[in-house]
Amino acid sequence: MDKNRKSAYYTLLDIENNMAYSNIALKHHIRRGKPDVPAFVRELTYGVIRNRLYLDFVIGNFVKTPIEKMDASDLTILRMGLYQLIFMNSVPEYAAVNESVDLAKRFAAGREGFVNGVLRQFIRDKDYVKLPDRSKDELAYLSIKYSYDPWIVKLWLESYDSETVEALLAAGNETPDFSIRTNLLKTSREDLLARLSAKGFDARPSERAPYGLLVDGSNLLYSRFYKNGLFSVQDESSQIAVGILDPKEGETIVDVCAAPGGKSLAMAERMRDRGRIYAWDIYLRKLSQLEQEARRLGIGIVETGTWDATRVNSALINKADRVLVDAPCSGLGVVRRKPEIKYKEVAGDLKELQAKQYEILDASSNYVRPGGFLVYCTCTISRDENQKIVSDFLRKHRGFERLDTLQLLPNVDRMDGFFVCKMRRTENILEE
Repeated sequence: MDKNRKSAYYTLLDIENNMAYSNIALKHHIRRGKPDVPAFVRELTYGVIRNRLYLDFVIGNFVKTPIEKMDASDLTILRMGLYQLIFMNSVPEYAAVNESVDLAKRFAAGREGFVNGVLRQFIRDKDYVKLPDRSKDELAYLSIKYSYDPWIVKLWLESYDSETVEALLAAGNETPDFSIRTNLLKTSREDLLARLSAKGFDARPSERAPYGLLVDGSNLLYSRFYKNGLFSVQDESSQIAVGILDPKEGETIVDVCAAPGGKSLAMAERMRDRGRIYAWDIYLRKLSQLEQEARRLGIGIVETGTWDATRVNSALINKADRVLVDAPCSGLGVVRRKPEIKYKEVAGDLKELQAKQYEILDASSNYVRPGGFLVYCTCTISRDENQKIVSDFLRKHRGFERLDTLQLLPNVDRMDGFFVCKMRRTENILEE
């Protein structure tokens, strides 16, 4: 049996049955299954996840059983086979069918005839599969074509014109660049670029993140450059957010929702590891990972601690030069990296989420000293989670002024969708 497809099958089934995160499940099953071509496994796995609703729509044209009642093994194998037939031109039709049948023999005994029949019928009748009529139901058309839960499409159609929404949906299905951040404590971007190039990696400087590189090439995270702490994996948008915060040497900074810690560590590097950074999170396990990463990078000024960011820590009132609120959010700006986000039932919880975001921003503002800075950011492109939260905050906190606002969009900026707003606390605090 093909080890590559077997690894992809295990990963997809893990995500389907256990709601595992795609990146974690993929890493685990690649390490465990030792496939011949990990890149093929990644493409097949992420391709199936990104196009799940569309693949299920196609399957629904050729089976009588409703998708939600199908066995997970049958459904996973059919999704994999159809993805290869529809999207992977490098895979011959016979290989996609035969390998899917082999998977069924191993993991869905007795169903190989069913799998074979569905895939071969698709090959014969694929031209008869039609999407919903866009003129009659644009929501259904966009949802199925780009495989997004309808609530997301509806949310964006309420905020953007149809053309922009379709561009956002398409951009979310693209494979993102592999972006890294230079560790300024150990090297420069120019030196790291030269070292990577000398080892055969195709690397180029980011145009908007001054310490970022975009890299092509396999096994970069197994290189001595990574082991020695010369860089970290971080999207350009997150690097830009830290740049807007603009941390300085010797300052006291509070990162109230720090885990997994990329922004805290990027701050420390920019500060030349001089000053103090309080990195808080509600989950101790995530903070342990942050501490381990700090050791790899040679960073000593980050002090971790468990804390509920909706509460005020009285010990740090008026003590911080800068405060970062990287608030929990719907994550709609990072679906390129975490495509399972497209199918999460968040719509009904958005009001609760927005209330929590405001609570965190409100509590965190207490740490900012007069003249200090407060940055609110999210990895989403929902106006209710971004602009509205900031506007409500500034309306009720007259002692803060807005300095800068940035909304990054994946279809425009070719990076993760990200919102950043920088505010400054004035000397006189007059609250409503």
